[in-house]
This record gives sequence, structure tokens and C-alpha cells, in this order.
Amino acid sequence: MTAFIRTLIVDDEPLVRQALKTLLSEHVDIEIIDECSNGFEAVKAANHHRPDLIFLDIQMPKLDGFDVVELLGETAPIIIFVTAFDEYALRAFEVQALDYLLKPVNQSRLEDALSRVRDRLNCPRSESYKELMIQQHDRQTPLIRLLVREGSNIHIIPTSDITHIEAQDDYVCLHTSQGTHLKNKRLSHLEKQLDQNAFCRIHRSYLLNLNYLVKIESQSKDSKAAVLKDGQILPVSRSGYALLREHLK
Repeated sequence: MTAFIRTLIVDDEPLVRQALKTLLSEHVDIEIIDECSNGFEAVKAANHHRPDLIFLDIQMPKLDGFDVVELLGETAPIIIFVTAFDEYALRAFEVQALDYLLKPVNQSRLEDALSRVRDRLNCPRSESYKELMIQQHDRQTPLIRLLVREGSNIHIIPTSDITHIEAQDDYVCLHTSQGTHLKNKRLSHLEKQLDQNAFCRIHRSYLLNLNYLVKIESQSKDSKAAVLKDGQILPVSRSGYALLREHLK
């Protein structure tokens, strides 16, 4: 009995999706369970269908392929990126346990990729795209936006809208004038990816967006606090105060 590979196709170009479906129809073990035209649909469909495999376009508006992988996190299945990037650009990713197809997709190359997928499914192991996402973020540093998934909702938060970021164990709480959002990320990791001219580590638990700082005031002889435009008051450690003074010179 054939074990079907439940497959999701994600691409913002209808002709590309149709061409890929036509090529995949030659493979009797491929079951196309859904297709999506953007990253938002992809995250929702992946969470709903739990596919074995996703053919994922890299270049899409608003949420690109890397954004989709980040939002799926540890629930991400096997992913084959479909991209118009040239082979030289892809070499940066070849160290990862992923595969890539260049547009227009070649049937022979597709068969090679599917063969690797079948091998992986026959010898299952935990997929992890953590290192890939670290590399991708490093290439995009400083980050100009952060992605947060809350249930079925996806929030795209410009870093310029963030007043401060608060550490909460393995999470960070992103504070904006519109509200707060929890993201599964350590403050120390996020600090390295943000604009060092805009964000300052004022305390072991707080990163401050200097654009929202009104003043620094003394709370007592040995303690200081940052007063923000919205009236919030954040603690400032001794080392944080030294960093603030450097930034504000």
C-alpha cells in the first residue's frame, strides 16, 4: 500500500503553483492537500493540515518563505524552497538539511529532491531550522520588523514601533503603544539583531528604544530609572546607565 506524502504548495504566482502540481502529478505517492498564495495562508494551512512536505516560495510579499519557517518553528515539516535565486546565492544555505528547486522547476531535479524526502520520511528525525533562521537573521541585521504568532493571528511589528522589550524567561515581551506581544526568543539573542544605535540594554531584563526616552531620573542614591513618552518607568542598572550615557553623548 502506497504511503502518501501529504504536500502543501506555497507560491504567490498561480502559474508556478500549477506547473508544480503538473510535475507532481507524475508521482503517485504525492498527495497535494492544499495550495497557498501567500505566507499568511501558508502558516494557517500548515497548522491545520500538518503536511509532511511543503514546497515553499522564498520571495513573497509581506511574509516570505523564511518568515513562514520562523513562524512554524518546531512544528515545521520537511521544506523544499522553490526560488528564482541563482545557485551561487543558494550556497549559503546548503549546509542546512533543506533542499531547493530553482524556477522553472526541472522534473529531473524535482525527482532528486523527492527521493531525499522519501529517504527522510523512511528514517525520520527531528527537523530543526533554528540554525538557518539564525543565519537568515544575521544577513538581515539590523532587523526592521519582528514576527509574532498568537493563535491563528500573525502580527508584523516594525521595530520602530517598539518602545521597549522585556525579558520573560525564554520569551520576550514586545511593548508598543498599541499593546504587548510575547515572542519565543531570548533577550540576549534579540539584542544582537536590533539596531545598536536605537536600542540600548538598560537593565538585564530590559532593552529600551531610545526614541521613546524622555529623561533619566534618580530613584534613590544608587538607583536610576528611564521615563518613557507614555509615562512608563523602567529600571536602569549601573551598567545600563553607563551604556545610556554613551548612547546619549
